[in-house]
Amino acid sequence: MPAYFIAQVEVNDADVYDTYRKQVPSTLEPFGGEFIVRGGKMEVMEGEWPMPRCVVIKFPDMEKAKAWHSSDAYAGPKALRQKASRGNAIVIEGA
Repeated sequence: MPAYFIAQVEVNDADVYDTYRKQVPSTLEPFGGEFIVRGGKMEVMEGEWPMPRCVVIKFPDMEKAKAWHSSDAYAGPKALRQKASRGNAIVIEGA
């Protein structure tokens, strides 16, 4: 069953975040990850959405999503993201 990594992001250092964005795609490939949403125009339809940016990454399953997030390959880019932004993230099984 596919799984989705969903993040709400607020960037506070655009230069560092841009470096992060360039490094992430190569870390996804070994885990079968692919971007579904990567920023873009967003409009809140109901309730509150506390961050101005949204990212959705599809993985083949929950195990691959969690393995990517804790991988050595993603450790460096993740540190950049944590330095350049704040946010919330979940991984959820899809249909």
